[in-house]
Amino acid sequence: MLIVRELSLGPMRFSELARGVGGAPTDILTRRLRDLEADGVVRRVEFDPPASGTAYELTDLGHELDGAMLELGRWGLHFYDVASIADISPIWLANALRVVLQPAPELTATVQLHSNGIPSWVRIEGGSSSAGRGEVDAPDLTVTGSPPAIVAAFVVGTAGVPELEIEGDESLLDELRTMVVIPDRLREEAQMMIESGALLVAAAEASAAG
Repeated sequence: MLIVRELSLGPMRFSELARGVGGAPTDILTRRLRDLEADGVVRRVEFDPPASGTAYELTDLGHELDGAMLELGRWGLHFYDVASIADISPIWLANALRVVLQPAPELTATVQLHSNGIPSWVRIEGGSSSAGRGEVDAPDLTVTGSPPAIVAAFVVGTAGVPELEIEGDESLLDELRTMVVIPDRLREEAQMMIESGALLVAAAEASAAG
């Protein structure tokens, strides 16, 4: 599922995929990709110019795992503590937000994320969401900051959140916050983390790591 999580945001080279799944040994990752190719979940593609080289991407069958990936992430929230947000990579940020967001069917919006120099986006439409890497044209909202700061802004609000920049429709962020579904324990811990100043430390550590 780690490979599916990484490729859900778009094609990746083997080296990028290896870093994304936590530095898995090359032989194990190669074998797993070969199995997924054989099962029709992953395929190899060539980048369009000016980029070059071979990448891996999900097939239509692979993209059908998207819903299961999100639901597994939501189930896993019961076993997380809020300090874990300090370990969220900016590469995973868009999907991390998709896990906690359960948007209303009538909402249509695009959110651009900038975190530690890595751009990604989340698009919401018809009660579901999609995500990808890179920049989008004319987003409704752009949020810039470390992964802990961005997650905190969506979960408990921007007050007291360090080193956070917001451009565009700030009321959209407030609206999205009402659609965040997480265990009450995590929301309370996140608020305490902000009030105690621990989020400032986590944000600084995340920025340094990025």
